[in-house]
Amino acid sequence: MPRILLIDDNEEGREGLSEILQSTGFDVVTAKDGEQGLLLSKTARPDLVLMDMNMPVLDGWQATRMMRADPATRHLEIIGLTGHPLPGDREKALEAGCTGYHVKPVNFERLVAQIEEALRNSRPARDESSVK
Repeated sequence: MPRILLIDDNEEGREGLSEILQSTGFDVVTAKDGEQGLLLSKTARPDLVLMDMNMPVLDGWQATRMMRADPATRHLEIIGLTGHPLPGDREKALEAGCTGYHVKPVNFERLVAQIEEALRNSRPARDESSVK
């Protein structure tokens, strides 16, 4: 069962999306901000990250860049999520290191298809430098 790390500061949205993803067959671990998400990206060993881009403490843009810079997490598929898209945000998310982008409110059918596609095309689970 693929494990998804869902990072979102909106508790209601995080819980609702988590329940739907679990009912679809995913194992879901949640984080309330980018800082907690960074920690869990290393300890929970997710296969994919759903990253809210606009959060307090550490936003999704910076958390994504930090995951990409770390050999232990650079392989992760990261789908950026935003409820307040501005022109150019999709491109900005991809430049930060997201492998996909989805605008809220979430279209669950489309998001699940996007997750499944990302998992099929995922990078090798661990590169040699991250295995000790």
